[in-house]
Amino acid sequence: MTQRSEIGSDGAEPHGGPVIDAGAELDPVHPVPPPVRHRSGGLSADEVAERIARGEVNDVPLRSSRSTVDIIRGNVLTRFNAIIGVLWAIMFFVAPFQDTLFGFVILANTGIGIIQELRAKKTLDGLAVIGEAKPTVRRDGVSGEVSTSEIVLGDLIELGPGDKVVVDGEVAEADGLEIDESLLTGEADPVLKRRGDRMMSGSFVVAGGGAFTATKVGREAYAAQLAEEASRFTLVHSELRSGISTILKYVTWMMVPTALGLIVSQLVVKGDDFKGSVARTVGGIVPMIPEGLVLLTSVAFAIGVIRLGRKQCLVQELPAIEGLARVDVVCLDKTGTLTEGGMDVTELRTLDGCDEDYVRTVLGALGESDPRPNASLQAIIEAYPDREEWRCTESLPFSSARKYSGAAFSEGDGQSSTWLLGAPDVLLPPGAPALREVDGLNEQGLRVLLLARAAGELDDLDVAAGARPTALVVLEQRLRPDAADTLRYFEEQDVAAKVISGDNAVSVSAVAGKLGLPGAADTVDARKLPAEREAMADELAANAVFGRVTPQQKRDMVGALQSRGHTVAMTGDGVNDVLALKDADIGVSMGSGSEATKAVAQIVLLNNSFATLPSVVAEGRRVIGNITRVATLFLTKTVYSVLLAILVVCSQVEYPFLPRHLTLLSTLTIGVPAFFLALAPNKERARPHFVRRVMRYAIPGGIVAAGATFSTYLLARHHYSGPGALAAETSAATLTLFLVAMWVLAIIARPYTLWRMCLVAAMGLAFLIVLMVPWLQDFFALRLVGTTMPWAAVAIAALAAGVLEFAWRWVDRRFPA
Repeated sequence: MTQRSEIGSDGAEPHGGPVIDAGAELDPVHPVPPPVRHRSGGLSADEVAERIARGEVNDVPLRSSRSTVDIIRGNVLTRFNAIIGVLWAIMFFVAPFQDTLFGFVILANTGIGIIQELRAKKTLDGLAVIGEAKPTVRRDGVSGEVSTSEIVLGDLIELGPGDKVVVDGEVAEADGLEIDESLLTGEADPVLKRRGDRMMSGSFVVAGGGAFTATKVGREAYAAQLAEEASRFTLVHSELRSGISTILKYVTWMMVPTALGLIVSQLVVKGDDFKGSVARTVGGIVPMIPEGLVLLTSVAFAIGVIRLGRKQCLVQELPAIEGLARVDVVCLDKTGTLTEGGMDVTELRTLDGCDEDYVRTVLGALGESDPRPNASLQAIIEAYPDREEWRCTESLPFSSARKYSGAAFSEGDGQSSTWLLGAPDVLLPPGAPALREVDGLNEQGLRVLLLARAAGELDDLDVAAGARPTALVVLEQRLRPDAADTLRYFEEQDVAAKVISGDNAVSVSAVAGKLGLPGAADTVDARKLPAEREAMADELAANAVFGRVTPQQKRDMVGALQSRGHTVAMTGDGVNDVLALKDADIGVSMGSGSEATKAVAQIVLLNNSFATLPSVVAEGRRVIGNITRVATLFLTKTVYSVLLAILVVCSQVEYPFLPRHLTLLSTLTIGVPAFFLALAPNKERARPHFVRRVMRYAIPGGIVAAGATFSTYLLARHHYSGPGALAAETSAATLTLFLVAMWVLAIIARPYTLWRMCLVAAMGLAFLIVLMVPWLQDFFALRLVGTTMPWAAVAIAALAAGVLEFAWRWVDRRFPA
């Protein structure tokens, strides 16, 4: 029986580890024990059935999105829905049907929000099942993949590099098993595990392999408890949502005293008409509430998730869409991102006159010794199948920090030999003759592994010292056909791309150059990078390609970029990318990547296509840019509504509008246009300070609209008299407010396209139809009387539009975003 051990490559990615006989207690470097014929076969089918019957199953629900109950509750039970619900109920008793329309609009908005979020949930849940971890479980002596939710207490779960520990357990088998628990404990260094050691769910394997017995499943598992705790918070910061929450908080503070003052003033002014005063009071309170802003944000995020879901992109945390829209630096791992996973051996160069047939035998034995070969070793296996029964007697698991692995064999003729396989520039001293050949091959973009015969034992700390180079294995990497276009997209969008790889720096530079990456010639060997953050940030600013980067350095590089104010996205698929993915503002993992990378990433590209990233960036920019745009519409309405109420209270006059008037205006100048504008294409990179950028337009816009409208209303009060005066005054004031609000919409809709001009024109035409059709005039209580006052209302609105243009341009210069 040939013993299995892990043989690494040149340091780009770790790969699968062994599963050895039960009872072995092994160090990272260890002799493999003699074959044990009675290793644990795991639970039997009867034992599994018995545990399922007892409920000892890993039944933690898949949380890719909010539950249906949470979605309904979140859309229905809001602060503003409660306020509007009370006002709506009051209006049913004191006003005609037309004045209750605002309540039906809220019902429709809430329903749309729920439907869109449920659609997004369905998309997310479906994608999450596709990308779900499938741990290997041994039952009845047979290993097979099962769903995480099918694991039962006592199951024997096999592990290899990159595998995530899905439940708590105890190590049963170990072969140089090194576990990274940094996501749980904060301890960066991998922990060596021996038989009987505790395994915590949420950790992952960085080297070696083995198996562990599940001791805690379901909600009792450590990671499940942490997840339950963390689910109370949003894991990705959303400036958009926090900004809207801040705005709504201030709106509430302004609204309460203003509404109370309006109620008192209207009851005093129109004490003889209680129902009329209540109706106009409600008409003043309702438009203060930017209820549609929250709805549109939810709908925009939900539609973004659905659109990305169709492209096999799993957004594990919704605000990640927003985060990627703000990204200005994207760090790319070469292997699996710029290149495809597969490789081909193109050449075998023997060194120092070594026999080629013997070298092929060694490579075949190394390939046979690894049960989970990575792309590099898989190419070697295909090129050099095992031809002789060599027995592996000692193994040195691969680690990203070491960048090589090794094995010792008992050869068929009784001789023994020890071999190392990995990065030539790590295994050989500087200036070694073989490195000149390696440099020439790397400059062609080829990947090179060195096979070296070790002079000492594998358990020596400096086993690479004195190793005799035996052969160079030349591998050709397959470039992703879409990588060049994707890099070109990032360049056009002013997003800097940094290639950070564990491979040889010259080889990485050659690959980046073939793909047309700007600055590909500026290559740095990460072993020469300064450790100090400021100095490292300077190097990152000056260069684009970095090779021989360790996992910890990847993490440090992300931190250095962030220290300069950059929003950093990190892509990767290997276990050596996990720490950087976790610390990046947005982590993007490939669907074929290790379970550990998918666990910490906010976005998973299930189709493994790097070309999907531009779609994700574009979707994020669309959402953020458009919400910022339409938020100005909603908050301008809030500002002018509050100011109108204050002016009415101070002047002790009747509030000019009934709820039906403001429902009509809100629908035509905000509701319908905002829906279309929120879903329009938008390629502008999201900028910070959402609240400031929105309010710097909303405040002057609201002031101008309120001032113009109240001026028209006061002028109309002096112009009209008699029984129908109030209706005529309201109509004139409504005309001015509509025209000013339309001008705000016209500014927000810039730059103009055909559909945007048609949208603005359609809203204006709809209002004109209301003014011209008799039954609509009666329904909305809008009838312009005479010609003097209507034209005066138009003139005041035109003057206000000019002031608005000047004010917003002045704001742009005085308070740049």
